[in-house]
Amino acid sequence: MSEVFEGYERQYCELSANLSRKCNSTSHLSDTDQKKEKVSEIKSGLDDADVLIRKMDLEARSLQPSVKAMLLAKLREYKSDLNKLKREFKRISSPNAHEELLESATADAPTGSGEHRERMAMSVERVNQSGERIKESRRMLLETEELGISIVEDLNQQRETLLHSRNKLHGVDDAISKSKKVLTSMSRRITRNKWIVGSIIAALILAIIFILIIKLSHH
Repeated sequence: MSEVFEGYERQYCELSANLSRKCNSTSHLSDTDQKKEKVSEIKSGLDDADVLIRKMDLEARSLQPSVKAMLLAKLREYKSDLNKLKREFKRISSPNAHEELLESATADAPTGSGEHRERMAMSVERVNQSGERIKESRRMLLETEELGISIVEDLNQQRETLLHSRNKLHGVDDAISKSKKVLTSMSRRITRNKWIVGSIIAALILAIIFILIIKLSHH
């Protein structure tokens, strides 16, 4: 649920109830000047109601399809309510409205009062229903937000694990490279030592042969 739509909706319900009261009271005015003043106030209020309806329509159409469908359904009810107020305004602002009311004052008074109470009850019911829907929507949003936070935390943990594993792999690669260098160096030393030992053995063998030759020559 959009908080912006909710704000417009609350304003409209309050304005609708206020316009309904003004229409009901204006229809029984006999003073022409007072009636003109009230009619002007109602006209201004209806213009404001039209603006709120357009704002709610634009806000609803900018939301996700699931929320959009629900809000547009509510908006149709408000448009129907506004059309009823406009018809009532047209009736009380017509030139013959005063005469018509005088002729049917006795019959219309209870009806007007009943319509007023019914409209007020409908407005209150709409606000209550909107409140319940808002609570439910907020609950769903909170659950979705908590799920999103949990997923993000899991992803962060996995990212940290991957970074740690990558660092370990880099450490292993460095150790392997160092080991290769050490082994290569040892291999070279062993090879060099083999040549040295071989040379020493060959020299010893030659020395022994030389000594034997000398001894044999003396005999």
